[in-house]
Amino acid sequence: MIQPVYSSDINNEKVSSRVSPWLAHLLYPLGCYVVLPLFFGKIEVTGQENIPHDGPVIVAPTHRSRWDALIIPYAIGRLVSGRDLRFMVTSKEVKGLQGWFIRRMGGFSIDTERPGIGSLRHSEELLLEEEMLVIFPEGGIFQETKVQKLKRGVALIALEVESKKVGSKVKILPISIRYSQRCPSWGTKVNVDVGSPLNVEDYVTSSLRQSSQKLTKDLYSELKQLHETEPELAESHNA
Repeated sequence: MIQPVYSSDINNEKVSSRVSPWLAHLLYPLGCYVVLPLFFGKIEVTGQENIPHDGPVIVAPTHRSRWDALIIPYAIGRLVSGRDLRFMVTSKEVKGLQGWFIRRMGGFSIDTERPGIGSLRHSEELLLEEEMLVIFPEGGIFQETKVQKLKRGVALIALEVESKKVGSKVKILPISIRYSQRCPSWGTKVNVDVGSPLNVEDYVTSSLRQSSQKLTKDLYSELKQLHETEPELAESHNA
């Protein structure tokens, strides 16, 4: 199956993303059945029934480690939902060998200090094409146990798409990723909780500012409930 390549060219800032079919067929089984199970002691995923199997989705996980970029596909990617993921990542993460893999597995970069319009428009384009896009709403990696203050970018992008295509039914999927160690190492336990998706159309009002603030607040509350109410990691493995 030929995977689509999406690109946006705004003010000569070209942003594109694609998923390499051969690389995805190789890396998904390798990561899900070999690398992650061998490295981590236990991985438990709950709430997979909440994953939307179609339509535009922004996946909004907590961000505690670079391993998150592998844990998310393990928990909700093509072997679970039948869907490939697109990732918005920082410009620092698309360098070297790591960047080579990221760019071929659906990743595209954004400068978090000075976000370019091309990256934002590309995110909207992916959602208009009913893709599943991963954006870490905390804006970076934090080793604190508490959910950090969220950026409004996720809400703004989602609301903009809903305004451009009324009835597009954009959803935001909150996900908590917790590790038994601050810096994951061999044998670390992982707990992934997939929450109930937020329906963006429920937040559309005449004021984009108020809508985005309310949506961001509710997303924060969902992540906080998922991430902070169960301090003990589970002992069983569920892929």
